[in-house]
Amino acid sequence: MKQNRMTFWDIWNMSFGFLGIQFGFALQNANASRILQSFGADVEHLSWFWIAAPLTGMIVQPIIGHYSDQTWTKLGRRKPYFLVGAIMAALALIMMPNSPMLAHLLPPMLIGAGMLMIMDASINVAMEPFRALVADLLPSDQRTLGFSIQTFLIGIGAVVGSWLPFILAELFGVDKTADIGQVPHNVTWSFYFGAAVLIMTIIWTVYTTKEYPPDKNESGEKEKLKGLGEIFKDFAKMPKTMKQLGIVQFFSWFALFSMWVFSTPAVAVHIYGAQIGDTSSVLYQDAANWVGFIFGIYNGVAAVYALVLPAIAKKIGRKLTHAFSLLMGGISLISFYIIKDPMLLLLPMIGIGMAWGSILAMPYAILAGSLPAKKMGIYMGIFNFFITIPQIINGIVGGPIVKRLYDSQAIYAIVGAGICLLLASLSVVFVEDKDDVAEIKLFKSN
Repeated sequence: MKQNRMTFWDIWNMSFGFLGIQFGFALQNANASRILQSFGADVEHLSWFWIAAPLTGMIVQPIIGHYSDQTWTKLGRRKPYFLVGAIMAALALIMMPNSPMLAHLLPPMLIGAGMLMIMDASINVAMEPFRALVADLLPSDQRTLGFSIQTFLIGIGAVVGSWLPFILAELFGVDKTADIGQVPHNVTWSFYFGAAVLIMTIIWTVYTTKEYPPDKNESGEKEKLKGLGEIFKDFAKMPKTMKQLGIVQFFSWFALFSMWVFSTPAVAVHIYGAQIGDTSSVLYQDAANWVGFIFGIYNGVAAVYALVLPAIAKKIGRKLTHAFSLLMGGISLISFYIIKDPMLLLLPMIGIGMAWGSILAMPYAILAGSLPAKKMGIYMGIFNFFITIPQIINGIVGGPIVKRLYDSQAIYAIVGAGICLLLASLSVVFVEDKDDVAEIKLFKSN
């Protein structure tokens, strides 16, 4: 695969579609629990519904990676996949808040869960080729910058996506409450807007970014890569660095899943004083809107932090940079327990944003240097196992733990998430990153 040095704006255009992907992902993260609770799900069942998202990602990403490694069309190698994924995700964004319209077929809660599954599967179809595209087109010394710009755009998309329901309700007076079993208008219109942004940003990347056809040596290997059985063979042969990063990713994404699923009920009950299960009250809706707003803050911090990650990594290394970022995120999540004023939740969003920005960039920058070029797509897809498996496990056990062990007090799930990020920070120390060592030596010699 041809890897020429790219200008800043070339990398920007290549990554711009991720802004739209994350816009939709942020709407899902901040509002899916709220929507499902509106349809009748209780706190115990929330994590079960969320299992659909990582489960589909675990299945979809390696398959998409495998076939995108072997694809070449007039549109390119990776671009056909994230274009189709974007269209499907946009349709799911439009349908999810309108699930009650299909109530004559199935209960709205099941339709909403189905839309959550379709939405996440589609986002994964679009997301995996984007990761591989950066590794495809950028030389090793530009990959940290590439993934950091990608993370910056992810942060911008996530800020606007997270804030939009709050902005529509508080600044434009769009209804933030609705009858039982219905989704408030401010959420519904946010999902419509997110669908439009997703399509437009993906089209921009497709139009502005050129992919190069596989070279002769890579083409000669194509006949040997037939069949999905190759996925299992590649899984067995995964590089050592990838296995070590798997432990870091397990703790990181177990924590993130808890934060996304349980932040709204935790903040509503522990900080706002809402009654457990009372999801139709103004108090609960205010808490839900505020959670969306502070989620935007941590995504904004992640966007800014991503811009300085390459400079920090050059000085202290990618491993220490990632370990420090995860440490800050862990401390910040634990601090939720002692906070009583909703405004003070803005402070831990700084540490969470640092962790999120690093999670989206550093593991991929470390991983890319250990992967064979002709297997970049499949290994990026397999790496997603270490993101989805912890979420699936959390989805199975998280709800019952909150219900029975924590007596439906979701705040303890947030504290547990903080502890997981501390363990992830510790695990980074044991990761081998040969590219990182070479880059630090080069930086110091200059």
